Amino acid sequence: MDNGSDFTIKRIGFIGFGLIGGSIAKAIKANHPTVLIYAFDYHSNKPSADLEAAITDGILDQISYDLEADFSECDIIFLCAPVLANISYLSRLKPIVKPSCIITDVGSVKSNIHKAVEELGMQDIFIGGHPMTGSEKTGYGNSYALLLENAYYILTPTENTPKDKLDQLHALVKEMGSLPIILNAKEHDEITAAISHLPHIVAAQLVNLIRESDDMSEKMKQLAAGGFKDITRIASSSPQMWQNICLTNSKIIKDILDQYILSLKNASDALDTMDGDYLYRMFDTAGEYRNSIPNKSTGLFNKVFEIYIDIIDETGSIATIASLLAYNHISIKNIGIIHNREFEEGVLRIEFYNEQAENEAKNLLRGNKYYVYER
Repeated sequence: MDNGSDFTIKRIGFIGFGLIGGSIAKAIKANHPTVLIYAFDYHSNKPSADLEAAITDGILDQISYDLEADFSECDIIFLCAPVLANISYLSRLKPIVKPSCIITDVGSVKSNIHKAVEELGMQDIFIGGHPMTGSEKTGYGNSYALLLENAYYILTPTENTPKDKLDQLHALVKEMGSLPIILNAKEHDEITAAISHLPHIVAAQLVNLIRESDDMSEKMKQLAAGGFKDITRIASSSPQMWQNICLTNSKIIKDILDQYILSLKNASDALDTMDGDYLYRMFDTAGEYRNSIPNKSTGLFNKVFEIYIDIIDETGSIATIASLLAYNHISIKNIGIIHNREFEEGVLRIEFYNEQAENEAKNLLRGNKYYVYER
């Protein structure tokens, strides 16, 4: 794939245009504003608010209500709907796409859609994809091009994927700022079951446990800030998406979930027998391994760019900091007081949209005599 004026991709279609689809489209438009981007709307009577917003933003060139008419000339089609819906569109696309087209998806499960591709005889036009990034927020309104920056983007070609098509998609992914990695579908699903699908189940059930254990005065809810809210952040993700993921990768998820349940049983037994050695090793090995995980690139969970600072409890202290950052053109995504500081340093938490803003804020605040904590 050539760059600049020789860019050979002229039209790209999207089926599903939420957080991931919108972010991919924004990243592509940033590099190639003349590329035509279409998004299919299954509503036949009224366009969705997200798609209308994308038209207003100049990201979408056309909202399509007719796949056959509008997607037959697409050079690439991104399937960005929930996993099961993506699979259902394959049979509709097969008879209309041109032979040079690349169909790719962004789902967190790959074996299921690869099986459907094989059954439909579409191995020469399909390349599985999974941008390992995201947010607990959903919808086009929360999308942004930098969501893909430094994020691993897994590509799962079929056995019959032409090299030139894989090279083309690989180059496009790199242009988005992502880090492409090529895996087979089975290997992908085993990895994501362990490091993504299981944590979402754990987070959801941990939140549900607290919800069911709380009393009428909701003291647990009131105190569940700081560390607890941080480790369960992903429980706010789309329930439809995660239902689809669990149903399409159920066996592999169950295998790793059973292993996790056994590890919890071991911890429970250690508490029952007062096994201090086991409990120490549990926390020691976990901490050592977690600290060895690289922090430079984005994994399956979107990196949170945040700092914590100490402030004097007086009127206007937060406004002073916010004004200082705004005056220096540093945008804040979120700001708030941390009341439960058992696992946090710094009473004020400030979240930013990207790493550059975080670093600029740290330098600015330290230069103004604020004590900045990092995690």
